[in-house]
Formats: sequence, structure tokens, C-alpha cells
Amino acid sequence: MQPLTGKVILVTGAARRVGRGIALRLHREGARVAIHYSSSETEARETSAECGNAPLFRANLVHVEEIEQLFSEVEGHFGHIDGVVNNAARFTRIDPLKITEADWDFIHDVNLKATFFCCQQAAKRMLATGGGRIVNISSMGAIRAWAEHAHYCASKAGVAMLTRALAQAFAPSISVNAVAPGVIPFGEQDERIARLIEKTPIKRAGTADEIADAVVFFLTASEFITGQQIAVDGGLSQR
Repeated sequence: MQPLTGKVILVTGAARRVGRGIALRLHREGARVAIHYSSSETEARETSAECGNAPLFRANLVHVEEIEQLFSEVEGHFGHIDGVVNNAARFTRIDPLKITEADWDFIHDVNLKATFFCCQQAAKRMLATGGGRIVNISSMGAIRAWAEHAHYCASKAGVAMLTRALAQAFAPSISVNAVAPGVIPFGEQDERIARLIEKTPIKRAGTADEIADAVVFFLTASEFITGQQIAVDGGLSQR
């Protein structure tokens, strides 16, 4: 039997891209996957179908009350929650001199604020049922500075430190770790992505399934591993 067989794992932002890849992988590993989405309903239904018709849960993570409702619905459906993968995120490219309050909030409301409140809601339920695992999806932007992504880098650096703080706060029964993906382009290519691939020691982009490798590791590893961030980036963070 696989270690994740029968485990209830909620993946936020699971309709597309990395989140979809993680959900598909967890399904293959035997987990009972809860598919969260916000606006990509068509893609979410496709992901659900490929995950054995996994249940769908819609929530706009900008609003804490919707996060609370999301976790209540997942718990109501499955009876408990064993793990959460906080993948939902936003990404924009703006000259720091032109960033507005709205631009800042657009990124931080989901990337950092929602990640915290999802961790909080998960922990409240996990502590009541004996523990669990939380995996936050961070970014190379938490490790490397990108001039036109200052707001995004700040949000993901916040996720990295949040992971460390909550690992202490939720110990010993809940592990909290993070995965920082490298270049995962999903077909789109521009000069920035090409430059990053060229700087990547392994000389190629990564895949969603390679990110899922690290997620599965943290979901199944010893609880003695907590408060850690692993870069899945082909060595880019070492440059």
C-alpha cells in the first residue's frame, strides 16, 4: 500500500498548471484529493475527472470567510483532513516605481494572507484529529531577487518565513514545509524564461510532476522534517 493511500489532501489552486499536476500525482499515489478552484471551473472539472471524479470546492481565497467555508466543506465531505497543499498564487510583473496599493494587495491577498489563513484552518482541524501535514508552494522569488517582481518576491519570501514560524507553532503533531519551484513554463516562452533556463545548471525547465515529487516527499516523510524549504529548480538557486 502506498503511504498516501486513503489520505485526504486538499490542494488549493488545483485546476491548472502546478496545482493540477500536484493533484493528478496525489491521485496516482492513492490520496483522496479535494480540488479547490476560484474561477477556472472548466479546468477544475477536467482535473477532477482525471482524479477519479474528485470533489470540487470553490472559494475566493481573498476572503477569509470563504477560506473558513472551504475547510468546513472539505471536512464535512470527508470527515477529516490529513494534508493541505497551499498552491494557489498570483503573479504579475510591474516596475516597483509603478506598483500601486491595489497591485500590492492583489498579490499579497492570495500569496501570503490566504496561505496563512489556509494553514490556520488546516491546523485547527488537524490538531483536533491527531495531526497532519502542510506543504506551502513558495518560489524562486523567495530566494532570488527579481527587480520587476518586488511585490511577488516579498510575498513568497513571506511564505518561506511563515512556513518556519508555523512549523514551530504547530509542532509536534503537524509538519509544515515548503517547495520552491524553479522554471516551470507550461508551454509559454518569453525572453525572461529563456534567460532563466539558460542560467539553470541542468539547462532545461522543470515539470509539474517534478514539483509534485517534493510535495509527496513532504507529505510522507518523517514528522522530524519540518520548517524546511526545498528548491526544485535544476540548481538555479545555487547560481
